[in-house]
Amino acid sequence: MLQLSRRTLGLTAEDMGVGTWRAVAAELVALALFVFGGAGTVVAVTGVLGISPAQDAAALVAIALAHGLLIALLVAATGSISGGHINPAVTLAMVVTGRLKAAIGALYVVGQLAGAVLGAFLLKVAFQDGIEGNLGAHALNLGALPNEAAAVLVEAVLTFALVFTVFATAVDKRGPATIAPLVIGFVILADHLVGVPLTGASMNPARSFGPAAVANFWDDHWVYWAGPFIGAVVAGLLYSLVFMARPIDEPRWPPEPQIP
Repeated sequence: MLQLSRRTLGLTAEDMGVGTWRAVAAELVALALFVFGGAGTVVAVTGVLGISPAQDAAALVAIALAHGLLIALLVAATGSISGGHINPAVTLAMVVTGRLKAAIGALYVVGQLAGAVLGAFLLKVAFQDGIEGNLGAHALNLGALPNEAAAVLVEAVLTFALVFTVFATAVDKRGPATIAPLVIGFVILADHLVGVPLTGASMNPARSFGPAAVANFWDDHWVYWAGPFIGAVVAGLLYSLVFMARPIDEPRWPPEPQIP
């Protein structure tokens, strides 16, 4: 059941304790590393090697692997500190389903965006001028998409898959929590294989924001907030209301076969 109430919206003295700031710091560090590694792979592939992921399968797989592996590792590293959100869309899903206070969620997002900018800035420093390009900022392939509405749909569906997996593995107590980081990393990897040639496969407003802010590249940037937020909210509410609402002692389905 959803746990929304007025108490979930504001901060108390306990909320402002060291645990909250430790969690925000973990989200900041994780996003800095994710952007440096993920966007850095895009820069290395496109700027250094000169390969387009829209035209070369090896480049596409490299970018997908980098993002998937980074998320798996970073979720495992920060899960016990902050819950391993590493994504404002995941944080929003936790807020709307009552699993995180809105004010704490806002602090998470501030930390995430700051970390993303830090990661992109470090990336800019690491490469020679002219090689870094737009620092791996996301952009739409309107040669493959009919319009921006289709891009929002792509990002919403990709993020739905991600957040649904997060709830099924890391939030639901009946899920396989021990392998949740690996499973979440795999869904990020798979989503990139579909989404990179279309939208760049953001699923994460912070991942889009950091490189865009440092490179001053804002083309169609609103898509990378609207799509992930829509997909995250729908996935979080659907899983909470339909799948997590079943009783703990509900019989296993499908039933065990009855062997005479």
